Amino acid sequence: MQERRLGREGPKVSALGLGCMGMSDFYGHRDDKESIATLQAALDQGVTMIDTADMYGPHINEELVGKAIAGRRDRVFLATKFGVVRDNGDPHARGVNGSPDYVRRSVEGSLKRLGVDHIDLYYQHRIDPEVPIEDTVGAMARLVDEGKVRYLGLSEAAPETLRRAHQVHPISALQMEYSLWTRDAEQAMLSTCRELGVGFVAYSPLGRGFLSGAIRSPEDFDRDDFRRHNPRFQGQNFQRNLDLVEQVRVLAEDKQVLPSQLALAWVLAQGDDIVPIFGTKRRRYLQENLGALRVALSEDDLQTLARIFPVHAAAGERYGETGMATLGR
Repeated sequence: MQERRLGREGPKVSALGLGCMGMSDFYGHRDDKESIATLQAALDQGVTMIDTADMYGPHINEELVGKAIAGRRDRVFLATKFGVVRDNGDPHARGVNGSPDYVRRSVEGSLKRLGVDHIDLYYQHRIDPEVPIEDTVGAMARLVDEGKVRYLGLSEAAPETLRRAHQVHPISALQMEYSLWTRDAEQAMLSTCRELGVGFVAYSPLGRGFLSGAIRSPEDFDRDDFRRHNPRFQGQNFQRNLDLVEQVRVLAEDKQVLPSQLALAWVLAQGDDIVPIFGTKRRRYLQENLGALRVALSEDDLQTLARIFPVHAAAGERYGETGMATLGR
């Protein structure tokens, strides 16, 4: 397995990581047995970066990951997140909490559910505008001092927020959505991370599965799949984005690779300091996605993909109005 370093002086992890959200939530049908088998197959093939969060489920994804890595802890660079608060009475409601007390409660819950004595990378999932970032990261830093957490991260933070957090305690990774059809990170976050020596973890590198070419109609989604309500998968946006993906499929076919492999290879090619974490809950797609590590893109390939998917080419916002309001704080 190829490895990459998280940041200038951070830990080494597998060049591709596995995001576990869809195994338990948001993407329709659950199959815990297959999900655990997928996680264990990933570890067997050298994938070390495993990513979850306490809000996935909520909580049940951490429990699932804990079962899968039991007896294999030494093979895992385990990342989880806190800060997004869900309402059990309303599955669509979201809050954000970055208070020091909540940081403490959250990590204790995650450690118990994961069945581990420490978390390798602990992210603030979304920034709480009501709590100074210095207070939140200060509380997270105390977890490092206590040995409960090894490294700290932020997700979807603004450049200035990252700078302020980094002054309190070194931030090892910034997680942000990044793919051919979501290139917001290129505006400021990638350059800020590189300036500070912070690693960049790209989530949804396959555009929530759309860049795989397997999704041809909104009816391909289960009824409880959140993509049915995502702006990029609705109305005219769906067809406009499908037209873009078709061009990626043609290029992939010409190179005799899968569209998903081409899309992942593009993210990998954007810098050795970028670690994409693709999400899947099936061993079949795990194998396909890992094949991206063998795909070499020429300069002509990269230029062609840039023409197909220039910045802001995708139709529709990447979240609904409420979700978009939590980004870039």
